Order: sequence, then structure tokens, then C-alpha cells
Amino acid sequence: MKISIFSNPGDASKQVSDALKAKIKAEKLTLDDEHPDIVITVGGDGTLLTAFHHFRDQLATIRFVGIHTGHLGFYTDWRDYEVDELIDSLAHDNGQSVSYPLLDIFIKYGNGQKERLLALNEATIKKVTGTMLANVYIKDQLFEVFRGDGLCVSTPTGSTAYNKSTGGAVLSSELKAIQVSEIASINNRVFRTLGSPIVISPNEWVRVEPVNSDENLMTCDQMMVENRLIDSVTFRISKQRINFAQYRHTQFWKRVSESFIGVKPND
Repeated sequence: MKISIFSNPGDASKQVSDALKAKIKAEKLTLDDEHPDIVITVGGDGTLLTAFHHFRDQLATIRFVGIHTGHLGFYTDWRDYEVDELIDSLAHDNGQSVSYPLLDIFIKYGNGQKERLLALNEATIKKVTGTMLANVYIKDQLFEVFRGDGLCVSTPTGSTAYNKSTGGAVLSSELKAIQVSEIASINNRVFRTLGSPIVISPNEWVRVEPVNSDENLMTCDQMMVENRLIDSVTFRISKQRINFAQYRHTQFWKRVSESFIGVKPND
């Protein structure tokens, strides 16, 4: 088995990373940062998101494992003091995994160029200054004319992030769907949007066409697309998925309960 350690630069993470590398060599497992079978991230959800984008071209052959060295994360199942237990799981790995949906983002720029991005959590499109005015299509049919700060499109696992803060629902990780939530929409006698989040099925897609191409800002997880004229952005569920090594992968609703409500098992 080939393993890559992907760590943030913090002292605590570096200590865990060094311990992992030493124990992996002692178990006669292979360290490989180019074409790994397992990617162990050390840090938090931000570190895992960075690793996801770093290895996005190898998602079909990689399983991720997350160690958190700070606060509890949604994608990190192991604590920094559980290195020995994780090494034992790696040594007895039998290929077990669990996968989650991803978001495809297709951008058409004002100069005719096109780009495809892939998000684990969410993507947003906003206006840098003033109100964003955009036509929103579902399956190429005009759904609404949006006015407001912007729109957030999230995966089920990403629905607990920015989407939740905009008033979006938390979707089960078992669903193959994406969610579109409004960011400070304008609703009055003159302007009207649906005013609530919408959930899009696998055979549907959403296209957003800003009326003015300038001063629009796109984000994809932690990445940013700015200073480019955007003609349209299309969002849909990706055929790709992210895979996690299921040594003891935490159940999604347990994560939600512990993170937002504070309920632990047997409380």
C-alpha cells in the first residue's frame, strides 16, 4: 500500500505527521506522494479540502483518511493521539471505503474560454460590489431572475458549511443531490425570488447567467475565481465521488449532532 501524508504547517500537525511517517516505515508500508492509494491529512477540514484539490485527478484510485489536530471536523475521523490505532488499521486494510457526492462546476467566460471545477463542499457566485442580477435556469428553463448578494450551491456534506449559514437545509450524505441557497436575496413588490433553498436531483442542472459579466466573483471550496468576466456557470452533481477509508468512518448525522447540538452517544 502506498501512503501520502498531507499536513498543514502547524507545529502540532508536524509532530503527528513525523510520527506517522516513522511508524509507516516501521510497518514496511510505502510512502508515496505522487500516486498514493491512501492520503492521510493532518490538520482539519481545511487541510483535507486542500488535499482533495491537490489529488483531484486521482480520485478514482485514492481513499482519504483525516486526522484532526484542532477542533472536530466533518471529514476527519481520527484524533492526533490515535496514531498507533490508525497505523494498525492501515496494516490490516482490506479496501473498505465510503463515498460522498461532489459538485461539478462549468464556467463559461466572456472571452469564450471554458473551465471545469470540482467542489467537495460548495461553490458560490457573488457580485463584488452592489447587487448581483442574474437569470437562473433549471434544465435550461428560466426559473427566476435573482437579485441579491449571490448564490451558494452545495453538496450534501457541504450543506453543513456556508450553505447552513445562508439558511439552507442540512442534506443527508446518502442523497445524490445538490442544494442552491440564496445569499441576501432582495424580495419586495417589484423584485421576487423563490426565497427558499432548492434541492436539485441528479438528472437536473442549474445555470446562472449574470446580467452584467463584470465584478462577479466565483468560489470553489477554498479557491477563488476573480477578475474574469463570467458569462454563465452551470452546476450539477458530478459523476466523480470522494472516497474515505472506512476504518471507523463517523456516521454523518452523528457528526452533525456533535458539531451543532453538542449531543454525544449515550447523553
